[in-house]
This record gives sequence, C-alpha cells and structure tokens, in this order.
Amino acid sequence: MANDLQNQIGNLQTTILPNVKHTIAVASGKGGVGKSTVSVNLALALSKLGYKVGLLDADIYGPSIPLMMGITGKPKIYQEQNTNKMLPLENYGLKLMSIGFLIDDDNPVIWRGPMASGAIKQFMSDVNWGELDYLIYDLPPGTGDIQLTLVQTIPLSGAIIVTTPQEVSLIDARKGLKMFEKVNVPVFGIVENMSYFIAPDTGNKYDIFGSGGGEKLSAELNTTFLGGIPIDPRIREGGDNGKPIVHDLPDIAESKSIIKIAKKLSEAVESKSSDNTDKIEIEL
Repeated sequence: MANDLQNQIGNLQTTILPNVKHTIAVASGKGGVGKSTVSVNLALALSKLGYKVGLLDADIYGPSIPLMMGITGKPKIYQEQNTNKMLPLENYGLKLMSIGFLIDDDNPVIWRGPMASGAIKQFMSDVNWGELDYLIYDLPPGTGDIQLTLVQTIPLSGAIIVTTPQEVSLIDARKGLKMFEKVNVPVFGIVENMSYFIAPDTGNKYDIFGSGGGEKLSAELNTTFLGGIPIDPRIREGGDNGKPIVHDLPDIAESKSIIKIAKKLSEAVESKSSDNTDKIEIEL
C-alpha cells in the first residue's frame, strides 16, 4: 500500500512538475523555530553546491519569502495552450513564488483550507519552473488540517523537520514527523535551529535553549540528524534586510554549517533516489 502511494506521488510529480527532480518540504510542528529562515538559507546553500533550485512559499497565511529574499513585484503572465502561466521571480540565483507577490503587504489572506491548497496547486501547475534539481517548499507551521491537506496535495520527494533544542519544540517536531509518516512521505532528517550561541567578545558557547535535543530526537525517531544552526544576530538581520546570510556572508561559520546541512540533505536525497531506481530495475 505504501509503495503504491509513493508511486502515485511520483507519477503526480512527473505530471505536474515534469522538469523538477526533487521536491522537499521544510516543516515544523510549531511556529517560531525559524523554519522560513532555514528554508531560504538551505535553498541558497543547495544553489551554492551547484544545483538549480526553486523556492515555493507554501505559507499562504504568513508569506515571508518576499521579505527574506529581498524581492517584490508581480510574476509575469503569459499564455500557453489557452492557459495562463506565470514565470517565477528570481533573486540570488533562486526561482521564487509566493502569495506575497500577488497581494498587498497589508492585506491578510482569509481563506479556508481548500482555497489555500488550491493556490499551492496553481503555484505548481500554472508556474513555469523550468528545469530544477530541487524545489523547496516552505510549509506553514503546525500539523493541523491545512498542513495535512497541503502534504497530501503536494507531490513530495520528502521532507525535513526544523526544531529548536527545548522540549516544547521537540514535542511538536515529533508530531510533524508523524504527520509525514501518515501520508507516506519520507523524512530525510531533522535540522536543529538556534542550537547554541557563541559570545563574540569571549568566544564562550552558551546552550540558551538546551543542548542535544535534535540529535536525541533523530535517534528516537530513527531519522538523520542533518545538523545544527547556531544563534547569530546576523542570521536574523539577513532575513529582515532581504540579504540571507548564506548569500551575504558565505564564508562565516554559521553559513558553512547550513551549507554542510545542504550537502548532507542532497546526499540523503540522492541515496533515496538510487534505492528507488534499484527497486524498479529489480521489479522489471
């Protein structure tokens, strides 16, 4: 049953996103853990590793990608086979789409779940993404009906879970992983954000939110610990100023930690793809 569902998801991805190799959801069980910050910088890190990358802001109610990527404007629309298509906006080498490009900043999106999932479907079927190695989805936080509808709607190669070290975040991260298990979407691993703080004046390390939580959770749930990202004001400032740290300061330790996570993720994705190919060859 699980293999049949995965095959259906793979067929759906081939139909809707024929030129996209891998689709990865970045999710969190709760808000406030820096999921969008991780999504943006992870996408940029994959780009720095030489991949063609797109970033889809699936957080319909709180789109933050336009601000964090330092880009505004409306997507260009053209006709293809009597259907209106959109071209994603581009910045820092990434292709981008967000509901934030289509509405005014001050206008809230007051939609029920089916309308939100319908918008995400359009961002896949009616956007010309071109050829991509990775399309990263920045999902809304939580594990409610909206999130479940989205992960059942989006053709996904897999997901990663973002958490912070403290127990309240880890509890919700467990729920997030279980959500993906219910819809048979593989989880490639856990990223621990705000892992620690290095005081710039002394170099001392402080575990502000605890330590080791992401690693322990990964072991408990039998998934990979992709790595930790330290607290650094420059990460927050980069998001607020539209200059993500991986782009703006690629050589500092914090950026290198994110690039290392991206490399570990890409290795896990390629390994999974290779396993699936081997299985198909055996079945044939």
